[in-house]
Amino acid sequence: MAEVPVDKEELARTLKPWLGPASIEGLAPMSGGASREIWAFDAVGPDGSRTELVLRRDPPGRPGDPGAIDREARAISLAAAEGLCVPELIMVSDGAIARRILRDGEYTQARRVLVGQLAEFAAGLHSLEAPADFPDTDPVADLRATLETFEEYSPVFDLALQELAASQPPQRGPVLVHGDLRLGNVVVGPEGLRAVLDWELAHAGNPAEDLGWLCVKAWRFGAAAPVAGVGTREELLAAYRAAGGAEISTDELRWWEVLGTLRWGVICMTQAHAHRARVGPAAAARARSSRPGRRTAPPTQRLPAARAGAARAADGERTARRCAGLPDRSGHASDRRSGLFPCQGRRQRARHRRQGTRARPDAAGNRPRRQRRRQARRGQSALFWGLTIRTG
Repeated sequence: MAEVPVDKEELARTLKPWLGPASIEGLAPMSGGASREIWAFDAVGPDGSRTELVLRRDPPGRPGDPGAIDREARAISLAAAEGLCVPELIMVSDGAIARRILRDGEYTQARRVLVGQLAEFAAGLHSLEAPADFPDTDPVADLRATLETFEEYSPVFDLALQELAASQPPQRGPVLVHGDLRLGNVVVGPEGLRAVLDWELAHAGNPAEDLGWLCVKAWRFGAAAPVAGVGTREELLAAYRAAGGAEISTDELRWWEVLGTLRWGVICMTQAHAHRARVGPAAAARARSSRPGRRTAPPTQRLPAARAGAARAADGERTARRCAGLPDRSGHASDRRSGLFPCQGRRQRARHRRQGTRARPDAAGNRPRRQRRRQARRGQSALFWGLTIRTG
């Protein structure tokens, strides 16, 4: 597999809380790493001072065991405390850090103050005017345009777009928006927020977008609290106003939260289609046909374009009526609870249980290979550690 280059700007931003402002020079891969990539580079400060560093990371797309990075870092720290010859540990970034923030006792104090700190950061960022050349687009129109590039998608997406278009909140801004403000993109210490990372999606937009994205369920990592898994929406909005942010209502925040949930669904579809394009149509077709109980192609995909559009519209109407608890055109009432998103996953799981097709651990507790890969992807991580080398 070809090595994926390291983003110098992102690396400099990541190291800034520990080294201060610095530019990255001489970034080059080193040989010798069997399981992880090793990159050597210099961090050059504003005064010309150089710090020679080494980056170790899991190869993108091929993560190591969950928690392995954290164990390696702790082992290095323990050895350093005993005066052994180990490199100086500059910074550790673990893909599982969000879950540790939400559960470990070490971060108890951080959990108490994190909502207020994130709100204060967002208010400060949104007080800045976005550069004139930053993109400023309609998020609903953008999602609809992206969905139209797919041959097939769930009618729930159409239903969500209709609901969002019919209840749009007031326009605000545009201001400088981070675009990906969530628990997985912040550096947190025991005392609280240290740095916000991953600015590649920054743009001009509505300030409520960042707050709504922070509340999306996917970024709570299993915790119950709606704001990044650590606080309530009311706490977030109150702290945001107290820090100088706009007066945003709970309903407005929820609209952006629903938009963010839909956006994440579209992102997942985009990534899946990109993966299919990489592995090739034949491999994707084999993967689909090998799944028990799955059709090789949905009916709308096999119809001509005009008929497929009509079939999708009919599916959307049936879904909307089921969600509202209304009878369909055949007169059969739905037993589903009303809501925006129908719970199709429960029916699929029930079918798997009846047919015995759901992958389960064997008698020894070993999970099937596909589940192991999925579990490993959740632990994707990277390790930064530095070693100063005496020259001359």
